[in-house]
Parts: sequence; C-alpha cells; structure tokens
Amino acid sequence: QVYLVESGGGSVQPGGSLSLSCKASGVNYSGYSSYHMAWFRQYPGKERVGVAVIDNVGATEYANVVKGRFTISRDNAKNTLDLQMTSLKPEDTAMYYCAASTGRTILQGLNWDQDYEYKNWGQGTQVTVSS
Repeated sequence: QVYLVESGGGSVQPGGSLSLSCKASGVNYSGYSSYHMAWFRQYPGKERVGVAVIDNVGATEYANVVKGRFTISRDNAKNTLDLQMTSLKPEDTAMYYCAASTGRTILQGLNWDQDYEYKNWGQGTQVTVSS
C-alpha cells in the first residue's frame, strides 16, 4: 500500500504561483520510480479531473487548461512529486490530489486523466485563487 501525502496548498491572488508537493511512502519492492504519478483536482460536488501526469519513464501529459502554466516533476531519490503552478486563475481553485498507478505507461495507453487508473490517493490539499 502506497501512502501519499500532499502539501503546499494555500491561497494566492490571480496571476500568482504555488508549488504543490506529494511524498510517497510504503512503496512496493520495485520502488517509487516504478509508479506513474499524477495530480488531479476536484471542484465541490464534481468528479476529480486529471491535471498532469508523469509516468515511470518520465513522459508527461497535461490537461489543456493548464498547459504552459503548470509543470509536473518527480524526484525518485526522495519519493516526491511536485506541481509548479504559475499564472494561476480563479478557476484553478480546487482540492488537489496526488495519485499513483502501476499500470501501463502513457505510451502504452495509460488513460492518465481517468481516476480509475490510480489505486492510491493522497488526502488532498486546497488551492484557492482569489483577489
């Protein structure tokens, strides 16, 4: 069982930046580097939606609405996943979740933005963008 803990959420004005981090523990024998890691976000009363993913070979994908503004990265030595968010907009306000998958890579057909692909989830961290 992989345990994921997010941190770094908070409040920021439109146009500002925030960085989120996710720390993994309890990884399997293959190690953290074997996992595909993603960020999702959830608006109140809505389903979680994929924001970005980085798979176990370093390939990345982003939701169109965050391309060019968000950057996902991972540090396999530290078992961490980061999301650098810039040019934040009020519509980026949501609960952000870290998720882990051991399935197919992006190239192999991982449906990265579908939450059923991920077995492990963090508890979430709130991001609020408001003036």
